[in-house]
Amino acid sequence: MSAASDLPRQRVTLITLGVADLDRARAFYAALGWSPAEEQDGVAFYQLAGLVLGLFGKAALAADQGRARAALGTGAMTLAQNFPTEAEVDAAYRVAIEAGATPLKRPEKVFWGGYSGYFADPDGHVWELAMNPFWPLSRDGTLTLPGAE
Repeated sequence: MSAASDLPRQRVTLITLGVADLDRARAFYAALGWSPAEEQDGVAFYQLAGLVLGLFGKAALAADQGRARAALGTGAMTLAQNFPTEAEVDAAYRVAIEAGATPLKRPEKVFWGGYSGYFADPDGHVWELAMNPFWPLSRDGTLTLPGAE
């Protein structure tokens, strides 16, 4: 049995976002207070709690995927950050908008009992900022669904 077969199947270790302008994308995430843990020619990696976010030029990403002529799109998925309080959601939203994000939906109380808002980064990647009273965060900000411990 290989070591890989012992790893959980339900996991994500790296999320890579295709960006039109890597310098602009790095500047946006820097304005959010993020710093890359590693940078290589044409790509930046950010260490998150338990996984890594990569920023990669769209053309280079399409070529790396083996489909160099593909027109990569955005907005068909949502990345999310959960916070313990509504005030922290509001503060993070303000920082994102001041950094150049496009507001999509101001944070507000939502039908499922929480509080959330949405913005798009300069490349159109959609982020949700939320406070979910049913999903408490650990001290390090990570999320484990109740009953999944």
